[in-house]
Amino acid sequence: MKVIFLGTPDFALPSLQAIYNSTHKIVGVVTQPDKPVGRSNKLMPTPVKKLALSLGLPVYQYEKISRDGVQELSKLGADIMVTCAYGQMLSQEVLDLCPHGVINVHGSLLPKYRGAAPIQWAIINGDKITGITILKTMIGMDDGPIILKRETPVKEYETSGELFERLSILGSECIVDALDSIQNGTATFTPQDESQAVKCKMLKPTMSAIDWSQDCNSVANMVHGLNPWPTAKCVINGVHFKLFRCMPYDCDDGVPGEIVVSSNKLGLVVRCGKGAVQIAEFQPENGKRMNPKDYLNGKAIPLHSKVTNE
Repeated sequence: MKVIFLGTPDFALPSLQAIYNSTHKIVGVVTQPDKPVGRSNKLMPTPVKKLALSLGLPVYQYEKISRDGVQELSKLGADIMVTCAYGQMLSQEVLDLCPHGVINVHGSLLPKYRGAAPIQWAIINGDKITGITILKTMIGMDDGPIILKRETPVKEYETSGELFERLSILGSECIVDALDSIQNGTATFTPQDESQAVKCKMLKPTMSAIDWSQDCNSVANMVHGLNPWPTAKCVINGVHFKLFRCMPYDCDDGVPGEIVVSSNKLGLVVRCGKGAVQIAEFQPENGKRMNPKDYLNGKAIPLHSKVTNE
């Protein structure tokens, strides 16, 4: 089939490459406009644009695809459109451009976690199983019929960044299988069970503050779910830290938010509402990411120091 691919970040790269390597033909790639980066405000292409150009594929960029792209894309004669973390809502006019419509690579087991941050919320909520769903795109938010789903376990202490990478590979396998099934007429389109639908909120920088009154597992899940963005943050004795990894630690001493272990052998342990967490990786302001044990070789953090959000 002739395919128009819509995607923007790194998550979409394996799917773009897999379709390119398949028997299907990509006739156009749509991605978000270049954005200014850094102090120089130099315009930088999206990861999908970089890959598409390296593959010799035509690239289209629209501020609003539903306003600016319909006429141009209709001339490509595509059979189907594939979206993978594209980043714009599609109008009915866009959805109707191709005979087989639009299908989407989604990073959860729908109908659970509809919305923009399904991978992070699976980590934050402590899910043991997640996966990829390929669905037909409708006007609603991730509510179209399901073509296929594949599960994968969430690994212990896995960050959302690590899970992103694994699901991006799984998604690339699923999308080619879905395209093959549509082409040969064996695809099934199963309506979602609306009674089981769960919508997830977008992540915001305000979520970086950790609630140490929660139990140790919830705190660890939040730290890993916010890695790499917006990243959990805290303040210890006036020094700001980013938190990247931690793990539950058996300790009932102290009060929530109190440092109950501080040594270059055991590192830092912070008391939670139930249990405690041992911080495995953090970054002090103006410093590099490191294990707290290394930090404590040069700088002391007194026992019973308070971990705060400001």
